[in-house]
Amino acid sequence: MSAEMISIIALVVIFVLATTLSINMGALAFAGAFLVGTLAGGLDADGIFAGFPGDIFVVLVGVTYLFAIARANGTTDWLVGAAVRMVGGRIALIPWVMFVVTAVLTAIGALSPAACAIMAPIALGFAARYNISPLLMGAMVVHGAQGGGFSPISVYGSIVNGIVERNNLPGSPTVLFLASLIMNVAIAAVLYVVLGGAKLRRRELVRVGGGTDVTTGGGDSAEPAEPLPHEQRMPLDGPKLATLAGLVALVVSTLVFELDAGLTAITVAVLLSVAWPAHSRKAVNEITWPTVLLICGVLTYVGVLQEIGTIDYVGNAVSNVGIPLLAAVLLCYIGGIVSAFASSVGLMGALIPLALPFLAQGTIGPIGMVAAIAVASTMVDVSPFSTNGALVLANAKNVDRDKFFKQLMGYGAIVVAVAPLAAWLVLVVPGWG
Repeated sequence: MSAEMISIIALVVIFVLATTLSINMGALAFAGAFLVGTLAGGLDADGIFAGFPGDIFVVLVGVTYLFAIARANGTTDWLVGAAVRMVGGRIALIPWVMFVVTAVLTAIGALSPAACAIMAPIALGFAARYNISPLLMGAMVVHGAQGGGFSPISVYGSIVNGIVERNNLPGSPTVLFLASLIMNVAIAAVLYVVLGGAKLRRRELVRVGGGTDVTTGGGDSAEPAEPLPHEQRMPLDGPKLATLAGLVALVVSTLVFELDAGLTAITVAVLLSVAWPAHSRKAVNEITWPTVLLICGVLTYVGVLQEIGTIDYVGNAVSNVGIPLLAAVLLCYIGGIVSAFASSVGLMGALIPLALPFLAQGTIGPIGMVAAIAVASTMVDVSPFSTNGALVLANAKNVDRDKFFKQLMGYGAIVVAVAPLAAWLVLVVPGWG
């Protein structure tokens, strides 16, 4: 049996054991990376560790550490109050505020993980306080990031348009951007309705006699909510001001100076810890280490798959299919499935060239095919194994983390099943380009 087939079977075994025995999938994946890489792939330790996602490790640790400090000194409560005031107490608008803000960040140049690192803690903190579905809030952040992610000046858009140009393919930056934006808005709208967003329209925060916020509307009697100053703003003391300045520095450094989000976040967290050690003493314990193990283990195994050629093996098998439309939908599904665990940008760079043989036949529109691969490879980033999904999982509050992980994995599986097919039907079958 070939090393490629052994690695695929081992991946299935990892999923089965993690699901049935409730063992951390990351630990299983590390063991699988060692066994498959050594025994089947002929890799040494350096070859196996080459797939370890050091950048994602630092993002997860740095961002959760920084926002643990922000929770301890009251900054997140202040931000939640500011969000409520911004929409006049209309809770139903908050998920869409998160979608739009994240989309704007990626559209003007933020990497998708960086935008999610900034917005996920705020969105999920709000979800916990006001009993909104954390899956809804987290998904709105991720889909917002992907909705704006292919603008002509964005990182993803620039990369894909550059790949198209280098391979001498017809391209349309506008079609690419609008395709991603429209499809992510559509799936966000469906999710908003399914996960109770429509019911939020009957709730809003109003100020009553004693100065306590309540949620009212829709003919229901008022229900007490956690007290949050809705008109009386929380005072901005030194720790809060410094934390807000640190968050602004995080945004500016990642968007303007293109510094690493994880390294910047952990540096800001350390500076705050030095200045106010009392607030940060317990913050390290709030880093979601099981999530870090899970994500880093799975991505290390995916790195082994890439090292021993499994990804190329599957891609080449698809490109040799004699029916162009069938090959196109299979490439979209490969993009969706693999991107749920690996780098979306790296995969697009591999899949678009693989599509060249049947694009040259003239039966498939290159503009639509490129857009379909891009959409299929990024809409699935809500998966808990992707950086964006991992950030959502890591920042969820007041939830059963195992249950929420399964919810994210289930939703991710639905997107993996639906998004590639939808992208193929909308962008490839009509023959765009």
